[in-house]
Amino acid sequence: MTRGGAGNMLGVGGTRQNLGRNALRGGGRGGRVGGPDAQAQKRELLRKLQEKNAERREQAEERR
Repeated sequence: MTRGGAGNMLGVGGTRQNLGRNALRGGGRGGRVGGPDAQAQKRELLRKLQEKNAERREQAEERR
C-alpha cells in the first residue's frame, strides 16, 4: 500500500516546460504585463544620458 492511498502522484505540481528564448527574455504567456520592455527602457535611459551630456557641453562652452 502507498502512503495515504493516493496511488500514483507523479506530475501533481504540473509538468515542467522547457522555456524558449522569448520566455527567458520576459516574453511569452500573454506578452508584456508590467510596462515597457527592456529594450524600450534602454533606449529611454540612453536618450536621457545623451540629453544630460549635451546640456553639460553647452554649459562648458558658455563658460569659455
